[in-house]
Amino acid sequence: MKSFNIPDYYRSRIISPLKEYRRKRDKLKRDFAPTVLDFGPVRFLIARHFGFCYGVENAIEIAYKAISENVGKRIFLLSEMIHNPDVNRDLLDRGVRFIMDTKGQQLIAWDELTADDIVIVPAFGTTLEIQQRLAEIGVNVDRYDTTCPFVEKVWNKANQIGKKAYTVVVHGKPTHEETRATFSHSKEGAPTVVVKDMKQTERLARYILGELPREQFFEEFAGQYSEGFDPDRDLQRIGVVNQTTMLASDTQGIADYLKQVMVQKFGLSMEDAEERFANTRDTLCYATNDNQDATYALLTFPAHLAIVAGGYNSSNTSHIVELCEEKLPTYFIESEQKILSPTLIRHFNLHTKEEVVTENFLPSDEPVTILLTCGASCPDAVVEGILTKIVGYFKDAKSVDEVMAAFAE
Repeated sequence: MKSFNIPDYYRSRIISPLKEYRRKRDKLKRDFAPTVLDFGPVRFLIARHFGFCYGVENAIEIAYKAISENVGKRIFLLSEMIHNPDVNRDLLDRGVRFIMDTKGQQLIAWDELTADDIVIVPAFGTTLEIQQRLAEIGVNVDRYDTTCPFVEKVWNKANQIGKKAYTVVVHGKPTHEETRATFSHSKEGAPTVVVKDMKQTERLARYILGELPREQFFEEFAGQYSEGFDPDRDLQRIGVVNQTTMLASDTQGIADYLKQVMVQKFGLSMEDAEERFANTRDTLCYATNDNQDATYALLTFPAHLAIVAGGYNSSNTSHIVELCEEKLPTYFIESEQKILSPTLIRHFNLHTKEEVVTENFLPSDEPVTILLTCGASCPDAVVEGILTKIVGYFKDAKSVDEVMAAFAE
C-alpha cells in the first residue's frame, strides 16, 4: 500500500497506531468489529474503518507539494480541497485561494488568473468546461490534479456505457462538486440525467413508463439533464453510475428499481434485462464501502451515544450520521471544540442544516459507552482530540498510555 507524505499534525499518537495495529492483523479486511478503548468510567468503540482514504491523502500530498514547489507564486484551488474545515483552513492560512465555493459560485473571476498561476484541481475532480477555461488562460491543469482515481473510475464507466448507446443515470446530489464533474464528463458521450434519491428515481420511472407527459420532465428535472435530452428517446436504454460517496445501499436500490422498471416496460426476463439496462456493477469507492460496512458493524454493539466527526458539507460523513441516527443519539461535530463542557455539545442537525446545542449529552450513569467514527476527509488528529477531551471529563479514567499499552507492537 502506498504511503503518502502529509503533514504530521494531521496524524495522531492514538488513532494512527490503532489503524496500523488493526491493518496488520486483518490485511484482508474481513474483521469489521470495532476497536475497544476502555478507560474505565468511559469506553470508546471505534469503527474499524474511518478517516483519510487513498484519494484524500493523495490530494493533500499534492496540494502541499504544490505549495512547497511554487514559493512566490499565486496558488489557487478550484474549490475546497476536501470537505474538511481544518484542512481547508490550513491551506488558506498558507496563502492558497479558492476560485469557487462548494456550490460552484465564483469567488475569483476567471480573468484575474494568468498562465503563471498555479491551480489545484480538488479530489472531487472538475468539469470539462472548467478544464477548457483554464486551458484557454494557459494554466496547466494536469500538473496538480488531485482528482480521486475512484471518481475517474465512475467517469470511465459512464463513457463505456455511453459508447454502447445507453443513457447515463447519475445517482448523486445535483449541486455537489463531484456530481457536477461526473455529469459534465458523462454528457460528452451520452445523454445524462441526475437523480438525487429514490423518490426522484420513482418520478423518473413514470417518464420511462410513459405515465407522465414529456413536457413535465423538463420542469421537474431542470438543471439535471444534458442538453438536447429527449425523455421519449433517451430513456429506452439506461445505466446507473453514482457520486462515489453516496450510501451503497441507496445506489444499489436505485439500480435494482430501475432495472425492474425496464424489465416491466419491455417485457423482458431478468436474464435479458441487459438489453435495456447496462451492467455497471458497483462504482462506489472502496473507502466509502469500508466505512459504511464498518459503521453497520459498529452499530451492532450497545452504546449510549455516537459521535461522528467531519465537515458538515461532507457527503460520505452525512451518510454515516444518517446510519447512526437510526439506532441511537448521534452528535455530528467538526472537532473537539464543539464539545463545550461535560454537559453541553454543539452539533450539526442534518435535517435543519444548522448547529444546535444539546444539554446532558453524556449520561450520568457509568460506565459510558460511546461509538466513535468519522468521514473519509477527517484527520486522525481530530478524532484524537474528541476522544481525549471526553476522557478528561472523567477524573478516574485510565491514562492514554495505560490503555494504549494493549496495542503496543
